[in-house]
Amino acid sequence: MPGPTSSKHPRVAVGMSGGVDSSAAAALLVEQGYDVVGVTAHLWREGSRCCSLDDVRRAIKVAEALKIPHYVIESVEAFTGMIVHPFISEYEHGRTPSPCVHCNQVIKFGVLLRDALELGCTHLATGHYARVEQRPDGFHLLRGKDEQKDQSYFLHRLFQDQLRHVLLPLGDRTKADVVEYVKRKGLPVPASGESQDLCFVPQDGGYAEFIEKWRPQLKKPGAIVDTSGREVGRHDGFYHFTIGQREGIGVAAASRLYVKEIRADTNTVVVGERDDVTRGDCAVEDVHWISGKAAGEGARCSVQLRYRHRGVLSTLSPRADGTVLIKFDEPQFAVTPGQAAVFYDGDEVLGGGWIVGNG
Repeated sequence: MPGPTSSKHPRVAVGMSGGVDSSAAAALLVEQGYDVVGVTAHLWREGSRCCSLDDVRRAIKVAEALKIPHYVIESVEAFTGMIVHPFISEYEHGRTPSPCVHCNQVIKFGVLLRDALELGCTHLATGHYARVEQRPDGFHLLRGKDEQKDQSYFLHRLFQDQLRHVLLPLGDRTKADVVEYVKRKGLPVPASGESQDLCFVPQDGGYAEFIEKWRPQLKKPGAIVDTSGREVGRHDGFYHFTIGQREGIGVAAASRLYVKEIRADTNTVVVGERDDVTRGDCAVEDVHWISGKAAGEGARCSVQLRYRHRGVLSTLSPRADGTVLIKFDEPQFAVTPGQAAVFYDGDEVLGGGWIVGNG
């Protein structure tokens, strides 16, 4: 493998998908004088929206246009074991997972970063819209400048040892600026399209069909009940539902009904009115703090309960079992087990945990 370069021109690996954002990140670093190496992780063999051999081919074309070397990191086995299997397991237990958060921690800034360092690179750069700042007390993760594209939520589980090797060239740019930049550079990337969550799910099917392929025993009829326990409908598998869902429930009622709870152990889906699906608190487990230091009792912050959530001012209360109780200043709709609750102080990401249920 190539060895380290001189400190005058640091070698930086760029995680490339062949899309607009990662291609722009690579081009910007080339312009800034870095010794850039393109790397693409081949994560999934089946037809999908990313992670596939099509992405590898697109990334190679961009690397050729930029006149930089490109390497393919074969990671199908790691991705299957660390991302796909846990994703299926979460749905199997009635939770709604957020695989992109876990993927960033263990694959992109885990496996891919490890291999980038072995290539003699000092950093791994990606096209995420977020910022990393080094200060006397360590590395800090901040929201991206473009509020509509900010992706810091998906990076909240990174450790200090990972952040010290991270470059995010798009953090101070807007998506519109990036699209215009790529056009101006004439890079061979798709004219439109965005990276998608559940990227490994085939385009010609949905996540439920994907789960059925791996866990066919889950496809069986069950009851839909109201909050009193009365059966009001039937379903073909609880994994078709998520907390807060209103469309596609298949229950006729005088008032709007939403999914309140998924009971995987009894193959039951509970529905209720909006107030029934609104909560004043929740508990999170496996809590990660970017600084390495946990917040104390009564800490105040804004909590983002899913990617597009606007955030809610909250009070944190760490508990003896390692979980953290989050008390919202205002009741929140559809707080979903399996999703990440991410803690913010202004634009700075403090950390976060996985929602497990009521406080």
